[in-house]
Amino acid sequence: MSLPFAPRTGEAGPAPGRRPAPADRTGEPALVPGTELVGEFEDSGYREPPQLVCRPDGQLVRLPTLLYQVVKALDARRRERDDDRSLPDREPVMAGVAADLSRETGRQFTTEHVAFLIDEKLAPLGVTSHSDGSPPPPTPGSDPFLAFRYRLAVLPERVTWILSGLFAWLFRPVLIVLTVSAFLAGEAWLWTTQETGAALQEVLTSPANVLLVVLLAIASCAFHEFGHGAACRYGGVRPGVMGCGIYLVWPAFYTDITHSYRLGRAGRIRADLGGVYFNALFVLGLLALYAATGFRPLLVAILSVNLEIIQQLLPTLRFDGYYIVADLIGIPDLFRYVAPILKRVVLRQPQDDRLRSLKRWPQIVVAVWVMCLVPVLVLQLGMLVFNLPQLLRADWQKVNLLIENAGASGNYALGMTSACLQILLLALPLAGITLVLAGLSRSLVRLAFRRRGAGGGDSTVRPVPPA
Repeated sequence: MSLPFAPRTGEAGPAPGRRPAPADRTGEPALVPGTELVGEFEDSGYREPPQLVCRPDGQLVRLPTLLYQVVKALDARRRERDDDRSLPDREPVMAGVAADLSRETGRQFTTEHVAFLIDEKLAPLGVTSHSDGSPPPPTPGSDPFLAFRYRLAVLPERVTWILSGLFAWLFRPVLIVLTVSAFLAGEAWLWTTQETGAALQEVLTSPANVLLVVLLAIASCAFHEFGHGAACRYGGVRPGVMGCGIYLVWPAFYTDITHSYRLGRAGRIRADLGGVYFNALFVLGLLALYAATGFRPLLVAILSVNLEIIQQLLPTLRFDGYYIVADLIGIPDLFRYVAPILKRVVLRQPQDDRLRSLKRWPQIVVAVWVMCLVPVLVLQLGMLVFNLPQLLRADWQKVNLLIENAGASGNYALGMTSACLQILLLALPLAGITLVLAGLSRSLVRLAFRRRGAGGGDSTVRPVPPA
């Protein structure tokens, strides 16, 4: 299984707490070195399209227009000073930014307003220093719902860039049409003329064939990730690291395609579908090999790749199908709208700001997605918890059977290797289930303590001029 890297953007928003103003501010604010202004998030589903800024760590942050104008003004001041360092008297940065904002927006901004925006909005996101020139606090990592957390980077960005370049030419439109046509024809021939049931039985009785099918499935997953990277490179953006880990209950590969947000809708969807497209290429290779050799275990390998394609296209969890839906409507993180949609549709509460910020048709799509998603997830989680004891017993019996039959094939080393691999594949979902249930319990405990501690405190802010 494979999965694109889930947390592809940061979210602009207020800091959890005010930072006390120092008594003596001798410095001036500036962009964090290495920060890049990307520009408008194209084809978004927001009424006011957000602006993108790339942090030095490579993460993209979405900013509303006002905050992006502050960043642009700071960037302009930096360029002016870099171009002419000999000027002895320069306008203070804060005053210059306030003047730029007043001119661009038609509203009157003061240095205090600019200080508030920098200290309370931009510095906590790791985009700028504080208004007194002090460095920003460490930026906490994002923790989206059902994200891919248990992962390990294997290939660095530089290697991913090189390897992706070897396959980027496969995304030429003519080749895509030919590949998809050949894939559909091959699938029709396979399922209408070949005996896949007999092939599956042959694989299950042979440790060598089991190992071969598992290795081909892993190779298909890895090739899937090169599809994401190659699609990014074809679109002109850099793919990030590649790695592996456990997503919920499945072993998975991933590719960081955060920078696909620099592309328009078509480029983002191409990056989302790149993995499935490469699965189709992998199937064509297996079909050609089967046509040449008649080796029936290859049919089982093709079946496993087909199952992977179906799973990847499901829009419920953070698989490729989820990102396809998100990029079609231009909303990067659909899960953050689950609670607002349920309050609106089920509890009949007024729309909150998050929903009001969306265009009409993305609201409808997100609402339909949420109302289909929630029952499915609840049902799956309930069945998982209910059947967990039976699953543990069945897996334990399967483990004992695999160990007992390890030498039945006549090659004890090969049989034991196959048995250990199958035991590992049985154990990984159980480990994932444990992690999911532990994470869910931890979230419920945090929510209970947060509600228990809510209700007190005082918050004061400096107002920004009204529009």
